[in-house]
Amino acid sequence: MALMMRIAAFASRWFAVLILLGAAAGLAAPDQAARLAPAITVLLGVIMFGMGLTLRAADFAIVARRPQAVLMGVAAQFLVMPLAGYGIAVLLQLPPLLVVGMVLVGASPGGTASNVIVYLARGDVALSVAMTSISTLLAPVLTPLLVLWLAGSSLPVDAGGLFVSILQIVLGPVVAGLIVRAVAGAFVRRVLPLLPLLSVGGIVVVVMAIVGANAEAVLDTGALLALAVVVHNALGLALGYAAGRAGGLPESARRAVSIEVGMQNSGLAVALAAAHFAPLAALPGALFSVWHNMSGSLIATVWARRALGGAKERAAAS
Repeated sequence: MALMMRIAAFASRWFAVLILLGAAAGLAAPDQAARLAPAITVLLGVIMFGMGLTLRAADFAIVARRPQAVLMGVAAQFLVMPLAGYGIAVLLQLPPLLVVGMVLVGASPGGTASNVIVYLARGDVALSVAMTSISTLLAPVLTPLLVLWLAGSSLPVDAGGLFVSILQIVLGPVVAGLIVRAVAGAFVRRVLPLLPLLSVGGIVVVVMAIVGANAEAVLDTGALLALAVVVHNALGLALGYAAGRAGGLPESARRAVSIEVGMQNSGLAVALAAAHFAPLAALPGALFSVWHNMSGSLIATVWARRALGGAKERAAAS
């Protein structure tokens, strides 16, 4: 058990590098990596079940105490990222499947690693957890509607199918995890330190499979798509922070909103794209998985070295 916990801690600390290695492995051995593609949906469901295990009813109490901060953050997430993804894709004249992929990334809920990044960045972890949880619960309705609205003119969008898929991949496993945590709390608390290994391992395999299945497209459109993904993530981080500032939130909360808006559940975007469109549409999500973990780690490092405003701020972040 001690060895597994050390491995899990290593995976959590170096997840950005591990995901990059997964992408490289997909390019180096595309045929073998592509064979893993059928497991993507199952892997994401397992990851979301793990996320549910980390949640408690108390995590939602912040909604009652600070509804303005939570609602503003979630609204920013579902407005900034979908619109930015669509705008960047159109501006760069990406093909229709990549437009859909960019919108899917933007319309996905908060990323599974965002809470860890907020903690490392000395941000408001309670707000981060609440935003991730609520955006995940809203995703079955909002994600299909946003994709239909923004990408429906590029390709046919089965909003009903997307709704069912998100229920199966996201909401069902998260609720199951919550129930298991409530019923077997003592056991779950013992295994919680191992969950980063599950999350990071699952995302590495997802990225490897998608990059392998689209190796030629990665090499052909890599630079342009990489630019789109980097700009998309940067806009999310910057505009999320700006939204928190405009809403009068303290520095720790601004950091949380910035990271929550900028880091998406790109694994979900990959699974939905592969299931409802074509493998090429999953490519933005796969590249986003690689990049947002690297940029998140970088911004957490910078913010961790930068003091918060005052005594209240330091107390909020501790």
